[in-house]
Amino acid sequence: MSKGNKKYFIIDFDSTFTQVEALDILGEISLKDSPERASRLQQIKDITDKGMNGSFSFRESLEQRISILNAHKNHLPKLVEELKKVVSTSFKRNADFFEKYADRIYIISNGFKDFIVPIVGDYYIKPENVCANEFEFDTDGNIVGFDKENVLSSNNGKVEQLKSLELKGDIYVIGDGYTDYEIKAAGLANKFYAFTENVERANVTENADHITPSFDEFLYLNKLNTAISYPKNRINVLLLESVHSKAIENLKKEGYNVEVYPAGLDEDELVKKIKNVSILGIRSKTQVTKRVLDNANRLISIGAFCIGTNQIDLEACLEKGVAVFNAPFSNTRSVVEMAISEIILLLRQLSDRSAKMHEGIWDKSAKGSFEIRGKKLGIIGYGNIGAQLSVLAESIGLQVLYFDIEEKLALGNATKCESLEELLGESDIISLHVDGRKENANIIGEKEFKQMKDGVIFLNLSRGHVVDIDALKNNILNSKIAGAGIDVFPEEPKSNDDEFVSPLRGLPNVLLTPHIGGSTLEAQENIATFVPNKIMEYINTGSTTNSVNFPNLQLPTLQNAHRLIHIHLNMPGILAKINQVLADHQINIVGQYLKTNEVIGYVITDIDKEYDKDVIKALRSIEHTIKFRVLY
Repeated sequence: MSKGNKKYFIIDFDSTFTQVEALDILGEISLKDSPERASRLQQIKDITDKGMNGSFSFRESLEQRISILNAHKNHLPKLVEELKKVVSTSFKRNADFFEKYADRIYIISNGFKDFIVPIVGDYYIKPENVCANEFEFDTDGNIVGFDKENVLSSNNGKVEQLKSLELKGDIYVIGDGYTDYEIKAAGLANKFYAFTENVERANVTENADHITPSFDEFLYLNKLNTAISYPKNRINVLLLESVHSKAIENLKKEGYNVEVYPAGLDEDELVKKIKNVSILGIRSKTQVTKRVLDNANRLISIGAFCIGTNQIDLEACLEKGVAVFNAPFSNTRSVVEMAISEIILLLRQLSDRSAKMHEGIWDKSAKGSFEIRGKKLGIIGYGNIGAQLSVLAESIGLQVLYFDIEEKLALGNATKCESLEELLGESDIISLHVDGRKENANIIGEKEFKQMKDGVIFLNLSRGHVVDIDALKNNILNSKIAGAGIDVFPEEPKSNDDEFVSPLRGLPNVLLTPHIGGSTLEAQENIATFVPNKIMEYINTGSTTNSVNFPNLQLPTLQNAHRLIHIHLNMPGILAKINQVLADHQINIVGQYLKTNEVIGYVITDIDKEYDKDVIKALRSIEHTIKFRVLY
């Protein structure tokens, strides 16, 4: 094959340019009213798969599928309409590439021109550059066969088709099937790229020069213009602690390379795992320490799939330019409902009474059993959860007191206490809803238990380290505490396979739950949507709304510009230096946004697309720069 500087791009259609096999969709249309619809569609799919993996004669597979389809010419407009909806996401994203290289892009497909030309025409690909089969119709318009003289209706047809084109230059083939690899095997292409965005076949990927999970990856590898600055399949995501499947689905759909691990990891394990990770997703068990972050040179963002972030060294994250997002509201209702239910259970001693019944003991008595109506509920921590608990508790007859170190507006008829001691002395029921900051360690200890009423009900659904567990045990045994509901512990098992060890096991009228206050399907689904969306918004646009540690910036959608994201230590003069670099390179600023906190400055600058690439190097070199990236 004669070589030149010119590059040609040979692209497959079914399951490459589109996400689906077109004849499968045609079958869904043509067999819509057939009583044998399900079995026939499965037959078509099975035959397609056998043909694609090279284990079945292509012409035979084509003949069999057409005979099963029972399709008509009138079905084709509907087929085109449906296929336009399922053009592969990364192809849609890179319409500019197809416009720029229209003369050098060829669709070579074992599919049919009848539906391919209208689809690819929207992406500037010329009809004469579409090489595919053609249907044959009878006089009534029924599809009865195909042009058997067309080389693409036979085995090895793509090879023969490409030979006939006599292209002079470098040839790159992108496809998902074995027939696409055959072009490279015949010596007609420089490289074969196995396209796996929609389907992955082992016998295809193992023969590929490169596996390309998206068209962005192909463009990136070949230094061609692309719609995004970095292929998303190169962004590695590590999700720990059985993060909800919806989060996995959302992140994979975005195109990221996602690895899932069911348990938490200790520091040594995470240090090893974190090296090539760009996005880390955790819940409450995994500790993200400074040492972990020192080994995380590619880390962009951490998602805490929970409310608290005390398990993350937020200051070290700032110093490394790592944005942290959590779900401050997503499981609020779930925690509140659990608190209400535990208050009722403990006041009625229902857990212990149920346990006795299971042992065959009938203990019918009102002793130690109370209504909740009229009791005083003391809420320590009047944030999102504490405030919502206040509203629900009041609606079922509890009198609400609350204490918070910050000024909080009372909801309903709740009464603010001026001190923790005041709340402890007044309350019949005490529920903790504080955050995990270090200052909150053991805020309830022996001294605080002594300040409580005798026979108080005590709940901790917040953080494990905020209660002195040994002091709690002593006060349960001496009946100061009449009942306790504990959902969080100073030390918790890393996974469900590890034993739970606690001094509280076996104590009377004590509800112990495995950190499940927010573990309802509704809450976990909400979190699994909220946190990934915030991370993806940050990566795609630079917006930091709801970030726990970064200055919060809500940015407009990037349009017809490139966005420069500069994270730096909050030192005087950095913005001036950034703008001086841009001025030195005669770059026009389309828009600029700045926000700071006590540690970092966050500058977003939108500039015209045309600029000297040396400007990137200069901006990275500004003193006190922490992280810099370009979005387009």
